[in-house]
Amino acid sequence: MLSYLASIGVTIGVYALLALGLNVAWGLTGMINLGLAGFFALGAYASAIATTAGGMPIVGGVVLGFVFAGAGGLLLAAITLRLRGDYLAIITLGFSESVRLFASNETWLTRGADGISNIPGPWRSELTPFEFNVLFLGITTVVLVVVTLLLRNLANGPYGRALRAVRDDDIVAGVAGKPVARLRLQAFTLSAGLLGLAGALYGHYNSYIAPDVFRPLITIYIFLALTAGGPGNMLGALVGAVLVVFVIEGSRFLHDIVPGLSGVQVAATREMAIGILLILAMRLRPRGLVPERPLRAREVGLTAPRPEN
Repeated sequence: MLSYLASIGVTIGVYALLALGLNVAWGLTGMINLGLAGFFALGAYASAIATTAGGMPIVGGVVLGFVFAGAGGLLLAAITLRLRGDYLAIITLGFSESVRLFASNETWLTRGADGISNIPGPWRSELTPFEFNVLFLGITTVVLVVVTLLLRNLANGPYGRALRAVRDDDIVAGVAGKPVARLRLQAFTLSAGLLGLAGALYGHYNSYIAPDVFRPLITIYIFLALTAGGPGNMLGALVGAVLVVFVIEGSRFLHDIVPGLSGVQVAATREMAIGILLILAMRLRPRGLVPERPLRAREVGLTAPRPEN
């Protein structure tokens, strides 16, 4: 049971990193990215190939996953720089499916539908499954805390305020002298890199990845996590990730609670619960459980100076 709880903790950490990555692009900058699964896959495959076929250390593979996914995000953002709203969403969704199809067909690199197995994990062979789960939970927690603190400082600083200005009205932000195009490129690149970082950690934890893992459904889960938690708020992304994993994992016990349900019916019930939760979140808490807090005038340096005596 403790090993299972540690595994759930790792899953929450991975989902939280994905939600934080989405929060940079969508929550702070207003860019709808439906290609989360694609960048998630880029990071996972880059790290897996580098550490299995290339012999790279695990840390190097994780860093490569972050960099490779970020480079993919930079390239895609540069191509789609002038697209907005639904058009950007469609392009990013197509990109995600292109990555999955590439992984399915290019067997010389990704081993196709068979996937890549025996991805190394830190001291996996020397530890029991429980000890490995606890160790990886600790690693994931440290990475998550560091990323959250860095993003929180970024969001509350001048750079984060510039991103919010682009999100709220890019025309006004441009007139005010903000480099709108550059800010969007940077935000999308950072977002993609964080998604790739989550993918790299996922691959090293599970020791196996395949194209079917990176279905578009993962994008729905992460959008739900951020929508329910609170777009624009780093704490909201973490809360939303916990909520989504709780719903997904909790539905696995429906078979014991409701006798007679088949495995297919349990899976369908899980997806129905996710859909209902998304509708309720947008209806009852449109700003999320932990809504974005408006910055005070003192925090942005707009307070008038006190008159000298």
